[in-house]
Amino acid sequence: MTYDYIIVGSGIAGLYTALLATKHGSVLILTKGSIDDCNTKFAQGGVAVALGRNDSPELHFQDTMAAGDGLCDADAVRILTNEAADSIADLIKLKVPFDTLNGQISLGREAAHRLPRVIHAGGDATGEYIERTLSGDVRSLNIRVLEHRIANRILIDHDKVEGVESVDYRTGSVEEYQCQFLILATGGVGNLFKYTTNSDVVTGDGIALAYDAGAEITDMEFFQFHPTVLRLPGVAPFLISEAVRGEGGILKNIHGTPFMSHYAPDAELAPRDVVSRSILYEMKKTNSDKVLLDVTHLPARLVTTRFPHIYRFCLDHGLDITSEPIPVAPAAHYLMGGIKVNSWGETNIAGLFAVGETACTGVHGANRLASNSLLESVVFGKKIVQRTTIPHKVSAIPPFDVADQVKEYYFLPDRESLPDVMPVSLPRLQHLMWDKVGIIRSGDGLSQAANTLASWQFTMSQSVGRSAYELRNLVLCARLASESALLREESRGAHFRTDYPHSVPDWQRHIVIRKRHDN
Repeated sequence: MTYDYIIVGSGIAGLYTALLATKHGSVLILTKGSIDDCNTKFAQGGVAVALGRNDSPELHFQDTMAAGDGLCDADAVRILTNEAADSIADLIKLKVPFDTLNGQISLGREAAHRLPRVIHAGGDATGEYIERTLSGDVRSLNIRVLEHRIANRILIDHDKVEGVESVDYRTGSVEEYQCQFLILATGGVGNLFKYTTNSDVVTGDGIALAYDAGAEITDMEFFQFHPTVLRLPGVAPFLISEAVRGEGGILKNIHGTPFMSHYAPDAELAPRDVVSRSILYEMKKTNSDKVLLDVTHLPARLVTTRFPHIYRFCLDHGLDITSEPIPVAPAAHYLMGGIKVNSWGETNIAGLFAVGETACTGVHGANRLASNSLLESVVFGKKIVQRTTIPHKVSAIPPFDVADQVKEYYFLPDRESLPDVMPVSLPRLQHLMWDKVGIIRSGDGLSQAANTLASWQFTMSQSVGRSAYELRNLVLCARLASESALLREESRGAHFRTDYPHSVPDWQRHIVIRKRHDN
């Protein structure tokens, strides 16, 4: 049971990287659900790439840097925007059916993009089309996929990855798989929050695995909340794509009054963090749990053909969006932080790589530009495979220098100082994170969250079932996020604190956390 590559996760990042890696060696994919259980299929908007006549990688670079609010890695962003077109060409060769108009790929516009540059498939079903195409290719190539397997522990010998321990949670059987290269592609940690656009499989597994193995974790305080998620009684949160506002959708309060121009000069096309906070302020002003996204002034044909999934989903729940405004509110969407990697996807552990939302390449900074996430997965998935084919290919990035980052800080409190709390459960965790570590934060709330999370972590069950495994990972990631947010005494991008409401030049740096050798 030895492979050249083991990939944990089966979204766009894992599947695309597997398809490239299979040209260079044997590949095993481990996934804790079925191959199609992932977040990719819920991605609506599309993939950002500079293909328009007046567009360029330089303009895409500038927009990405501006959205990141001073924390983007410029070299990584250059790679993302310069190599975007080649990566899209690869997806087209794999027969991802991007939408076209008059023989040209259609380009949509989304918030904080100065020009239309978002390609899409099936109107608003881009992720679903990509996932279906890539999973079909993986099956046709007979790449080995082990479903319903938890990656329980990274095996390391002499500071180099040796493989991974896996548990079949249906039977409890434990197996070890050896590899040269272990690639984590498990997605983010969206299930930390009460309201989320994420699939229920997204529980921070890769981040927790890497942290326990000694990898560095960074930027965990930066979590993006999508401004417009369907808010209907009894209906699970459903994403209303950024592209709806890009096509001319107008945000109004429950009294029907447009409000975004009072909060930002770009109004509906302001960055996501600005729009999310503006919606919260307007909800508070009107004592409501929602605002309205109005597209009734747009041609009905445009709405139904550009957004067929959104139109049908709303219609199935009694809402015709061509004649009625859409009730929306923000929800948790995307983690900008994660496992710290360089531009080749390498971590500080030799042979361990990370890609997609579970990785932090530095391209998103403090606030991700819309539709850069799917692009990041394919661009840096390719970089990982390229790196593994270079002579002397097993390497690791140097550990961070404490002197260049925040002061060394230990967030392991004295157990006797921790509060007595109700036993941990997923709903209690999600409520805590939404209320205390959500869109608008404060020092007091973050301190309460950090202490509660520490108490929970000390008392958690160590059983091996899937739900217990996921809850342990979520609590660990919640601690990483809350402690990082407590340390960052400023507001920047998606991290907003009422007690420190402005950005501070001294905080134009990153918080990096790693596990001490003595645990």
